Amino acid sequence: MFFLNEKVVYPGHGVARISRVVEKKVSGKGVKFYELSFLNKDMTILIPTETIAQTGIRGLSSVKSIKDMLQMLSVPSKKGIQELTSANWNKRNKEYQFRLRSGNLKEIGKVYQDLKCIAQYKELSFGEKNLLSQTETLLAQEISIVKKVEENKAIEYLRSFFSSGVVKRKELIAHSL
Repeated sequence: MFFLNEKVVYPGHGVARISRVVEKKVSGKGVKFYELSFLNKDMTILIPTETIAQTGIRGLSSVKSIKDMLQMLSVPSKKGIQELTSANWNKRNKEYQFRLRSGNLKEIGKVYQDLKCIAQYKELSFGEKNLLSQTETLLAQEISIVKKVEENKAIEYLRSFFSSGVVKRKELIAHSL
């Protein structure tokens, strides 16, 4: 159960605030809904309180979870470019979308890492660029709120993992945001 004004993560869409609890009649039965107001987009949705677990809505990650995800980013992907691009885009996109919908911070981080790795070897397609932007935004939103920094600083920090060497990456973790 969540509380009024609590910030939560809605998988694939980002961070939202529970702005109110609404009760409506659906098929003659009273149903309670959380009204979620997204922080970075002009969008509000109603989610039945009974289906919160199925939708994947979760509380914000802990500082430790974010540090663990950043630690994962600090280690270069073991997948080679051939492995990352061998599956066609439709198949990879399907897998990536599944990971985003999971709402799991590490899974989103893995998608980001894969796309950043691919971008180092070839120009990303339109779909890949959009997905990279989406994953970067999802990660940066949560990092910025949990670590209490501006979102653009969180984006710069994420990008720095892919513009620096392995030693520099480990230093980034040690002196994180």
